Amino acid sequence: MHSRAYVLLQRDFQELKKNKYEGITAFPISDDKMEWEANIEGLQNTIWHGIFFPLTINFSLEYNFVPPVVTFRTIPFHPNVDQRTGRPCIDFLDNPDKWNTSYTLSSILLTLQVMLSNPVLKNPVNLEAARVLIEDETTYKLIVQRLFHEPLQLKDDTFKSSEDTDKFIRSIKVSFDDYYKTWSEIATSKAAELYRTPLLEDPNFMGKYYKWKKMELKHPKEWNLK
Repeated sequence: MHSRAYVLLQRDFQELKKNKYEGITAFPISDDKMEWEANIEGLQNTIWHGIFFPLTINFSLEYNFVPPVVTFRTIPFHPNVDQRTGRPCIDFLDNPDKWNTSYTLSSILLTLQVMLSNPVLKNPVNLEAARVLIEDETTYKLIVQRLFHEPLQLKDDTFKSSEDTDKFIRSIKVSFDDYYKTWSEIATSKAAELYRTPLLEDPNFMGKYYKWKKMELKHPKEWNLK
């Protein structure tokens, strides 16, 4: 006999497959459905569109009385994602008191997609990302471009669940070490070096900066965060 959490997650899985939300896929990777993998793409007309972020979602037998643990496997340079742990800063995931039993797998993933594309600058967990976004939105866009668009190739990955074979959407993958190395070249969260941005001292990158700046002036709508 399956657990209550298993039955609820099976229901959530069917709901997710039925609705076919754009830029969102997820499937269980354990027989008891406590462990999941997911991919989320940023919303259209944002700098995150076209980038797919892999996630892990770990449920417990207490679901849906308590929230799952969600972790970005590829960590975005984002005010609301911890740059070390990959944990998103969403109140109902962080605080069980704000969790509601009406929330489902779909509502969690949709919230993550909106959060990714619409950073909240109040109480950020990645202070450096928040600072760059507040002080110079163009530089923030360039950092995202450098981290997640230029050096990475889109790959067609196919994943299998225990019950279904689903073709996963194109997924950009980068190891945490590669991310941290690149991120460290761009910014640092150390207080003594808070305003250091060595990437802007790179002549090759500065050439691209002025090229993109020119493109931004010609096509401002394409560069809007929202």
